[in-house]
This record gives sequence, structure tokens and C-alpha cells, in this order.
Amino acid sequence: QVQLVESGGGLVQPGGSLRLSCVDSGRTISSATMGWFRQAPGKERELVVTVSWDGGSTYYADSVKGRFTLARDNAKNTVYLEMHHLKPEDTAVYYCAANGHCSGTYCAADYWGQGTQVTVSS
Repeated sequence: QVQLVESGGGLVQPGGSLRLSCVDSGRTISSATMGWFRQAPGKERELVVTVSWDGGSTYYADSVKGRFTLARDNAKNTVYLEMHHLKPEDTAVYYCAANGHCSGTYCAADYWGQGTQVTVSS
């Protein structure tokens, strides 16, 4: 049973940085496409970034390109999201997901974490 547990969220000022972590405390995630999604208040969940199982292919949403970086460590069953130059519009609950994707405004995944709140505010 895959169990994804996120950590690292919090309150940060605009322009600041945060690092999110997602650990699979159950079955290994080494064969899964891993990703981060986010949902802001009153908005649909959206894809932020995904990475293939071997790290060879990564997709970033245009809104985070150049600011966010995803990395995975299969030996530790962990994926990380480094976020820099944060903006108020990055405020959302961030979810880790295994084999996740979005079609229009609907996002689905084989497994979701419980989410971690990121708030960007002065």
C-alpha cells in the first residue's frame, strides 16, 4: 500500500523559498511517475510538476518554470519540490501524487498525499 506523506509547508514572505518533501511510507514509488499538484481556495486542483519514474522526463507548469525544481530519490522513496521566488499566487495546498494527471480542470492519481499548506504573504 502506497502511503504518501508530505511535509515542509508553511508561511513564507514573497520572494522567499520553501522545500517540500513527499515520502512513501508504504510500497516503493520507484516505478511511478511522481508529481506535485496544488489547489488554491476556490479554485480547481492543478498540476505543478511531474517527473518520470527514472527522472528522465520532467514537466513543469508555465506558472512555476524557472522557480520550482522537482527531484526524486528512489533509494529513499522520496520526492522533493524546491520552490524559490515564491509569489502570493503560489498560496495553495500542495499535494504529492503517484501517477497523477489532469484533464482540463479534473485531476486524478493512483495515490494522493494528505496535502501541505503553503502560504505566501507579507
